[in-house]
Amino acid sequence: MLLKHFFVSKLAHSSYLLAGQNYCAIIDPQRDVDVYITEARKMGVEITHILETHLHADFVSGHMDLAEKTGAKIYVAKAEECAFDHVGLAEGDTIELEDMLLQVWETPGHTPHHLSYVVIDKTRSDSPIGVFVGDTLFVGDVGRPDLFPDMAEELADKLYHSLHDKLLKLDDYVEVYPAHGAGSLCGRAMGAKWRTTIGYERNFNDPLQIKNKSAFIKSLTEDMPPAPDHFSRCRETNRQGPALVADLPAMEELSPTQFKERMSAPDIALLDARGYHAFASQHIPGVWHLDLNGNFPTFAGWVMPTNKDILLIADDYEKAVEANTWARRVGVDRIVGYLNGGVVAWAVAGFKSSHIEVASAEELHDMITDGDSFVLLDVRAPLEYADTHIEGAINIPVTELRTRHHELDKDKTTVLICSSGNRSALGASILKQHGFHDVYNVAGGLTGYSAAGYIQECRVCVNPHGSRFFTYLREVT
Repeated sequence: MLLKHFFVSKLAHSSYLLAGQNYCAIIDPQRDVDVYITEARKMGVEITHILETHLHADFVSGHMDLAEKTGAKIYVAKAEECAFDHVGLAEGDTIELEDMLLQVWETPGHTPHHLSYVVIDKTRSDSPIGVFVGDTLFVGDVGRPDLFPDMAEELADKLYHSLHDKLLKLDDYVEVYPAHGAGSLCGRAMGAKWRTTIGYERNFNDPLQIKNKSAFIKSLTEDMPPAPDHFSRCRETNRQGPALVADLPAMEELSPTQFKERMSAPDIALLDARGYHAFASQHIPGVWHLDLNGNFPTFAGWVMPTNKDILLIADDYEKAVEANTWARRVGVDRIVGYLNGGVVAWAVAGFKSSHIEVASAEELHDMITDGDSFVLLDVRAPLEYADTHIEGAINIPVTELRTRHHELDKDKTTVLICSSGNRSALGASILKQHGFHDVYNVAGGLTGYSAAGYIQECRVCVNPHGSRFFTYLREVT
């Protein structure tokens, strides 16, 4: 038995290659699947099995592409009634892979039909050595059950039993291979390690310390992080079978003149993926701004319109390709062109551009202490705002600005702040789309404002992947 781990950073997605001497299985594959084919070729093994623990919500899976390229069979829960050719699995089924036996356990909770794969290496023992748990159990956390709002309490109840009546019955030494790590929104406070053991999580996983089922359900159905828009879309896309990457539209290279002609069509959206300082200095009016250096794919899936073709602005061709790859990982498949030469070429062509102001922490502090008239808009998540915020700041999470911008006065100076400057730049682009003219972004965000000594440190901002949610809830209840 040989296990190889793959990690997609911005999505905090873990997938695995489980190999014997001649054959291997891929568990929960990412959409760009050549990494598995390359690794299998290096190892001298053939990909014969593609195992899905569940229909993923936060990314588009690579099961269709991998099956197309390798001929491997796709295994998924029978109850999902997937529309593509697959082998349906249910409780008690087994999969043999050379000297390994994979037992199929139904572990609902994160989703209604979630599976876990318990691995037995028969060359060593008849006892389990590891378990692929998908999004049921994480390092320091458990899967969130609230992605199906009408079923949240029912799924939390099922998750409790999947954990305590099944997974925690395994021996302490059994290794746990989750599908996500720190940074994913499929849980609430995952640790940064990519694997753990049943025994360690039994003793130190915060949610697992809540033995009372009612309290456990309450902890996972209240004060949860918001679920991005693309979560429901991706899940259904994965059930239907995603389009093959080879069949997606090519990203056409456009001159500034061609770009300007294309952008005037009503079914076009503009996406600027440069750094937020470059966006602030000069950008094409009407763009959405998503800093490629930030959590680009999550927010691309969250805010970008799905009914329009997208024209992309990036620093260069390589960055445009990178942005397109990240976008496709979350089902944003309609990037059809990019601006050759970027905003520099746009400016040389003499076309209209816009800009916003960027304020340092010191400049913001001066504006506050001098009594300047402006609206301070904190676009972080509610839990971040509740932990630490500047007095007088209004909290509207950045993704909600799409529908709540009317709550603000577009004739007033608006200063946006987040934890770093990335989300606030997205917020600035949204406000600019809706006629706000006097807009500032705070460089370095609240992290920089705190480092300058003007406010206490935000525990959530500086440790975004720690077990702060349960700690925080205990402190306020």
